[in-house]
Amino acid sequence: MICECIAGTEQFQKAECIYTYVGCKNEVMTQPLIETAWKLGKRVAVPKVCGRDMIFGVLTNFEQLEEGYFGIPEPTELIPAEDEYALMIMPGVAFDRMRRRVGYGGGFYDRYLAAHTHHMTIAAAFEFQLFEEVPWEDTDILPQMLVTESGIYK
Repeated sequence: MICECIAGTEQFQKAECIYTYVGCKNEVMTQPLIETAWKLGKRVAVPKVCGRDMIFGVLTNFEQLEEGYFGIPEPTELIPAEDEYALMIMPGVAFDRMRRRVGYGGGFYDRYLAAHTHHMTIAAAFEFQLFEEVPWEDTDILPQMLVTESGIYK
């Protein structure tokens, strides 16, 4: 339901390239969103952790993935994606309705987005991940939109 909602947004429909995490553990599973993007002829890229940085690599099928940093699926062979105007789908552990997010503590998305400022950003979350307020810092970069199974927060 969350992936369908994201796929129905104007941002997704207009994007030529989608940068997205690959869902694992208790996150919103993004595989249906990736498949929708492929069916629509969009390019897809997923992150790979390289030291303190995150690099997005082109993904053309799920067989290109292996377990990487923190058990997260990553591309086995990194073909860098270089689309500064891609739509980015962001994960998180906890959120509030102001779109503040708590990740896994590595700061990878904040550092990446600080250096790549043209991405539109949407976070995918379950309603149970929403709290009245989550801790945040001035260096945190908020997603422009948060999509849950119950609604969209802008």
